[in-house]
Amino acid sequence: MAYQGKKLVNDPNDVVTEFIEGLVETYPRLQYLDGFPQIKVVLRADVSTRTYEKVAVISGGGSGHEPAHAGFVGPGMLTAAVSGDIFTSPPADSILANYTGDRLNFGLAAEQAKSEGYDVEMVIVGDDFAVGWKHEELFSLVAGAAADAGLSLADVAAEAKHASEMVGTMGVALSVCTLPGQVTSDYLGPGLMELGLGIHGEPGAAFVELQPVDVIVSHVLKQILSQETQYVPITRGSRVVLMINGLGSTPLMELMIAARKAIPELQLEHGVAVDRVYTGTFMTSLDMAGFSISIMKSDEDILQRLDAPTKAPYWPVGVEGDRPPAKIAKIPVPVPASGSTRSDRDKAQETLEIHKDLYHR
Repeated sequence: MAYQGKKLVNDPNDVVTEFIEGLVETYPRLQYLDGFPQIKVVLRADVSTRTYEKVAVISGGGSGHEPAHAGFVGPGMLTAAVSGDIFTSPPADSILANYTGDRLNFGLAAEQAKSEGYDVEMVIVGDDFAVGWKHEELFSLVAGAAADAGLSLADVAAEAKHASEMVGTMGVALSVCTLPGQVTSDYLGPGLMELGLGIHGEPGAAFVELQPVDVIVSHVLKQILSQETQYVPITRGSRVVLMINGLGSTPLMELMIAARKAIPELQLEHGVAVDRVYTGTFMTSLDMAGFSISIMKSDEDILQRLDAPTKAPYWPVGVEGDRPPAKIAKIPVPVPASGSTRSDRDKAQETLEIHKDLYHR
């Protein structure tokens, strides 16, 4: 049975504009471009077209995937993010001012910019083998770090393209998303989950009965790393970066439970070294319940970019650093001695007797 979705919004037509206003008010290093709200572009407040001499890295697409893309604008990551309406590619004019529709409009904007004398390179990211889902955060960081290091436009584009060819993603949904002002669909019934869905709610590869998360994670890892399809160039002995991404309403607790299964399984079952792990909410589908897993083949150059500092407000910190190999136990911290050999139960019984004695007095 379908029902009206509950949202903390005003006019559903204004959600993207009001989101950008709140984001810019919250983070003083961000600003929106002149022409807002007709042109919905968030960019770094420290960047001026007259004085900025490094490569500008611009990404974007339809809204509804927050914190992507605007939440990743900042030094060391994106220079600007262009936002369309919910699940709708932004117009070419907005892109020039700073899913198939994204490719078309960004391509048109790139051609317009070239005709006006700008040097432009376009990197298309479409890495979900099931439905062509784009998972861009890792590539945005690689490209942004390369640009921040002062590399040329050609070199920045080459590093971003290389990174995009090293990753595979698959999503699992427990519920569908609800657009502001719309009814909530009930096509994904109770007790079911969807494998390989699209980031906009496009139908996935299969509907199956809900399984324990360990079973789900194992299945997803096998699909991404299948040697039959060879979707990603990852084999035993490779080094990888792992991303566990929440789709909108999945608690961090559940994402960490998935990470707890994925990391040792990659190491022990698939024979790969896990260099970095990013667990959190990076690219969502509004309020969808579920998660996606991305596995990226890494090397020293990619790790250098991923570990480079960034001030993008929604990129996690504290992830860099070498990880221990599998099967190395954590060093236990001894519990301080209580100073007595009496059991807690004996102490509790003694306390109870004292209380009884005081009560009878």
